[in-house]
Parts: sequence; structure tokens; C-alpha cells
Amino acid sequence: MTETSSQSAPAEKIRSALLPYRVLAWTTGVWLIALCYELVANYVIKVDPKITWIGVVHGWVYFAYLLATFNLAVKVRWPLGKTIGVLLAGTVPLLGIIVEHFQSRNIKAQFNI
Repeated sequence: MTETSSQSAPAEKIRSALLPYRVLAWTTGVWLIALCYELVANYVIKVDPKITWIGVVHGWVYFAYLLATFNLAVKVRWPLGKTIGVLLAGTVPLLGIIVEHFQSRNIKAQFNI
């Protein structure tokens, strides 16, 4: 385990940023799978009437995920490349959930949360 950096936020602030990140990573992943269902239903199966609202919900949930992830990244002092990678993980079905698992585990170990 590494010591917490003197420049990083206190453990309680990191803990308070970690929970929204975890919840929104899972929520974004679930809505992204639903969006894939919507695309298949609309363009492969060609259901009528078309399903259109899932993409809107996913977009707003993904926006909230971006904010929560950026907040966490600032508090734990992730480098820019890692931050961008975690932000983009929410655009690939299931990848955001997998990345969340490993990042949460690393943060908990690094900051003794």
C-alpha cells in the first residue's frame, strides 16, 4: 500500500466522491445495455412504434457519470490520461462496470477507505 499524497483530498472527501462514481458507473452501464437493446429493436427488428427515450435517459445518466468521475479524479489526483480513460469507459457496454470495480478497489487500498 502506498501512503496518501499530501496533495490529495482527505479520505472522507474521497469516500464521499467514490460512492457517486460507483453508483453512476453501474447506472451508466445498465442504461448503455438498454440503449443497445433500443438500437437492435429499432434498426434490426424494426419495432413499430420506435423506442426513442432510452437514448435520452442514457445521455443524461452518462453526463452525471462524467461529473462524478471527474470529481473523483480531481480528489485522488489521477493523471489526465487515466481520467480520460475512465471517462471513456462509460461508452463501452460493461467496460465502465469493470473499470469501476478495479478503480474502486485500488482507491480503497491506496487511501485506506
